[in-house]
Amino acid sequence: MALICTGTIGIDTVYTPHGHREKILGGSCTYFAAAASFYGPVRIVAAAGDDFPAEFHKTLKSFAGIDTTGLEIRKGSKTFAWGGKYLENMNSRETLFTELGVLGERPPEVPAAFADSQYIFLANSHPGVQLGMLNSLPKRRFAVADTMDLWINIARAELDLLLTKIDGLVLNYDEAELLTGKSNTVAAARAILHMGPKFVVVKKGEHGCLLVHKDGIAALPAYPTETVIDPTGAGDSFAGGMMGHIASHGMKTSQATSFNVLRESLAHGTVIASFNIESFSLDRLSKLTRAELDKRYAEYVSMVRV
Repeated sequence: MALICTGTIGIDTVYTPHGHREKILGGSCTYFAAAASFYGPVRIVAAAGDDFPAEFHKTLKSFAGIDTTGLEIRKGSKTFAWGGKYLENMNSRETLFTELGVLGERPPEVPAAFADSQYIFLANSHPGVQLGMLNSLPKRRFAVADTMDLWINIARAELDLLLTKIDGLVLNYDEAELLTGKSNTVAAARAILHMGPKFVVVKKGEHGCLLVHKDGIAALPAYPTETVIDPTGAGDSFAGGMMGHIASHGMKTSQATSFNVLRESLAHGTVIASFNIESFSLDRLSKLTRAELDKRYAEYVSMVRV
């Protein structure tokens, strides 16, 4: 069944304790689509400027299953650009610059050929843009959104409306506290359930993730990766694995939102994110084989089984 993602396509400059890379392919939509493509077809809806390198477009198309029909290249516009520096522990980073480029313009339109999409991931962007995307997809079965502190602070009314229309919300623990005013992660996630979503996934970086659902709570550890080069895109690749697994099985809404299915899908997201952080940009995912992914997934399942 068709999986679609909207979000950013960007040009990143990243500094980590292990080195740095300038003007590399990045963006929430980029990492999500690359991860999801290991499970089946994925459509992207995003915009870039005419400074978007041709080799970046070629990289996206090199992932079997990524449909770039919805990637608009706008003449006279600049691609979204971001620069960041990770601190020694790799859990914290500082933003060096943000150049909105096309993000300051009208949002991209959903191609007519994508209107039948049933599994939707609204990667981090203004909640008004996310709502517009959602309303363009009347056949949706399962919709999940990501958000961030900026939108919680400046677009709360639109975010509150979005929460009443989606099945699940993905965010980190600081954002969960900001959204609810509750410092306890479980209490914050439970409060978000009352705002509309059927489930909440709280990302906790190297400490894994927490699933809070009306039928229970699941805490999944991160895969113990020995080589961590660049955490950029870890959360988006995590979401790509989660959504890709669900879409690949063509699940109905009641199945996709069930506690056991979600817990399993989060395990898939955790594992593919563990590969993403082993390199800059999509370098590791572009070389990843299905056999490697399946092997690590089996190791992870064995590791967390009690």
